[in-house]
Amino acid sequence: MRPHEAQTLAIAPAAVPDPEAVAHLRPKLAEVLGAGGLLLDADVRERGSGGRYNPPLRASVLARPANTAELAGVMRLCHEARVPVVVHGGMTGLVNACEAEDGTVVVSLERMNRIERVDAVQRVAIVQAGATLQSVQEAAQAVGLFFPLDLGARGSCSVGGNASTNAGGNRVIRYGMMRDMILGLEVVLADGTVLESLNTLIKNNTGYDLKHVFIGAEGTLGIITRLSLRLRESAAWRQLALVSLPDFEAVQRTLRAVDRGLGGGMSAFEVMWPEYYRLVTEPPATNRRPLPADAAFYVLIEAEGGGDVLAGRERFESVIGECLEAGDLVDAAIAQNEREAQDFWAIRDDVRQMWRIQPIQGFDVSLPIAEMPAYIDGVRARLRARWPESRLFVLGHLGDGNLHVTVNAGSGSDDEKFAIEQMVYEPLLPIGGAVSAEHGIGLMKKAWLPASRKPAEIAAMRRMKMAFDPLGILNPGRIFD
Repeated sequence: MRPHEAQTLAIAPAAVPDPEAVAHLRPKLAEVLGAGGLLLDADVRERGSGGRYNPPLRASVLARPANTAELAGVMRLCHEARVPVVVHGGMTGLVNACEAEDGTVVVSLERMNRIERVDAVQRVAIVQAGATLQSVQEAAQAVGLFFPLDLGARGSCSVGGNASTNAGGNRVIRYGMMRDMILGLEVVLADGTVLESLNTLIKNNTGYDLKHVFIGAEGTLGIITRLSLRLRESAAWRQLALVSLPDFEAVQRTLRAVDRGLGGGMSAFEVMWPEYYRLVTEPPATNRRPLPADAAFYVLIEAEGGGDVLAGRERFESVIGECLEAGDLVDAAIAQNEREAQDFWAIRDDVRQMWRIQPIQGFDVSLPIAEMPAYIDGVRARLRARWPESRLFVLGHLGDGNLHVTVNAGSGSDDEKFAIEQMVYEPLLPIGGAVSAEHGIGLMKKAWLPASRKPAEIAAMRRMKMAFDPLGILNPGRIFD
């Protein structure tokens, strides 16, 4: 097959919502799920679909399996009836992936939330997909271990959802994405088949590593039910600094200098453009401003390591001091205790301050670090050429090339939203950027998938969908139609 033919590859159409078919399934689903396992009508719709970017639910049936066997039974029924299934985890996503129409069955893994086992010797946790990220972090901490994934929604997001979207978060620069923390998975396929591959070994090269098929697939190929997670030893010390910088060249030099000076001990390098820093450190925001708001850039630097705590702190302070002496830092504030460290992180994480400015559109993009200043300047110029009063707020995980870009412009109409998408996404094409760094595609970004993936890649994705879900019932319309 030639690449230009890839977009026309035949694929089974997504299953069509069918309220009558769902009505016929109700008694059968109730029998499989038992008491408390099935929500209907108003009990479903009053839940909403969660998150700022998810509209209210229109579905009338929500299945809440308590274990893998029940979920497999639900999927067999839906597969036989060709009824579309929409999967819900913690519902903290930002790409409309939880939207569910009438005539679909929603499957929520909220009852499958147990931490089944934590093996401190093997440094592995076996957990159900509905467990929250925070509960996994706490279970690891209870035995002196550490689960590295961390993001602002830790108390609500589920690890199954983290896996399905290949979540990134704050410590990717050191520990990688969610994909890098998963040793094995249990998955229920579209027809109810249970694929049990809960590997607990770091090295296991026996045939295809099937977990990678489902990680980042957004629930379109199978439903993750249980995970085998790799844990790490807890750090003896953790240090945090908030620094201001005069220009982006200094940001780049500081990234390398700190990483080199700490011998790979840097765990976060979070950049904030000044518009964002000012927004989250002035009323009505309640964050205290540790540094003046007149610098070109602000960076939150976190490091961690083993050994003597005092020696670790001295090393961290020495590296920051060297950057100051080199002239790459305008100013620096080093957290003196855990409370100050939390306050510094609160500045970076207070993205809700942007929600009080309407209308806004949020974007999650990835691009080469060296291209970032020109890219942001270009987007800002394009916005102001059409909307002179537009505002642009930028922050992100600079160390791994991920920026979160929020635009305040226009009236919020569909036409203007599309125009803003063009201004943000189109400049990524010539510089090798990606329209989604860590939030996935969902329903919101699928029109822009060809901007980041070549036709042959999309054709391969479609073949995978056809192989695992030939009837198109799993999360239909997500990623591509």
